[in-house]
Amino acid sequence: MGIIYKFHNDLDTDQIIASQYLLLPTIDEMKVHAFESLDPDFSKNIHPGDFIVGGENFGCGSSREQAPSVLKALGVKAVVAKSFARIFYRNAINIGLPVIVCKDLYDHVLNGDTMELFLSEGIVQSGGKEYVCTKLPPYMQGILDKGGLIASLNENAASRSADCRYGGGE
Repeated sequence: MGIIYKFHNDLDTDQIIASQYLLLPTIDEMKVHAFESLDPDFSKNIHPGDFIVGGENFGCGSSREQAPSVLKALGVKAVVAKSFARIFYRNAINIGLPVIVCKDLYDHVLNGDTMELFLSEGIVQSGGKEYVCTKLPPYMQGILDKGGLIASLNENAASRSADCRYGGGE
């Protein structure tokens, strides 16, 4: 169970992390500035396991990978939105941040409400109601489970290499 932080339609990556903070050397230094223009205390208030809920076109704007990266670094459990900008969605999966499309949730929850996500079932519960969301295909769930695309590819490559060394491969 986590707290909902609700944001508007067409939320731009510049609103997630403003361009001036991209000069900071690490994601840990950047994360304290997440959503600073919309909620200056956001990074102080959010806790690991909390959720971002957005409207249509969440993460539009630039293709910066730092936008989902700062959310993951803050411990955001998932971003649930009516729809996502394609590049934000892809970047989030690549770094291991769950992004879930749920058309009905946004209109029925408020900032500060609590919710629970059942990722593998594609279900969100909040306010005593259950919402059906897009269920991720097993291969995408596997990427998230391994911490992102690169970690997944590295683990798969190591596994294939081990199979070959120990007679399990070709």
